[in-house]
Amino acid sequence: MDRDGTVCEEVGYVNHPTRCRLLSRSAEAVRRINGSDFRAIVVTNQAGVARGYFDEEMIHEVHRRLRNLLEEQGARLDGIYYCPHHPEVGPPPYRRECDCRKPEPGMLRRAAADLGLDLSRCFMIGDSAKDMEAASRAEAAGVLVMTGYGKGEWEYRRDRFRSEPAHVAEDLLDAVEWILATSR
Repeated sequence: MDRDGTVCEEVGYVNHPTRCRLLSRSAEAVRRINGSDFRAIVVTNQAGVARGYFDEEMIHEVHRRLRNLLEEQGARLDGIYYCPHHPEVGPPPYRRECDCRKPEPGMLRRAAADLGLDLSRCFMIGDSAKDMEAASRAEAAGVLVMTGYGKGEWEYRRDRFRSEPAHVAEDLLDAVEWILATSR
């Protein structure tokens, strides 16, 4: 799952833990994943580090808050992966081409290797064309949500998608319900 716009509200660069707020049905969606054979994993581009907006410790603080918010509602994440890089902005080592910045599939592949997952049996849920392309490059199925940037991306930029989603859902819970129904 993408973080901002999919699990959490899209608020721009999250430069303080209190700016991390769950979307209304995200905890329920993650609980549904927890009760299935799937894993709940977040993969997120965080170029704010390369841009100098915050450091990596802020990302860790935000992710601690995200985990706590979910745990307060009986949900848990099996992993969080992030990319702090940008190909054109910031000082090295953050300014560089990498295999982890979506749409590259590096974070998905790393999660799969760490957790013993077969990506061809996995789904990537996100709110952007980059998320769908990352899914495709990793040989997973992409599910686009209409939260965050999803609605605008789908309604006004659909012709620019390099990878079509396997499904379009209203939000994370709708996406998870579709995945669970499809995977039975």
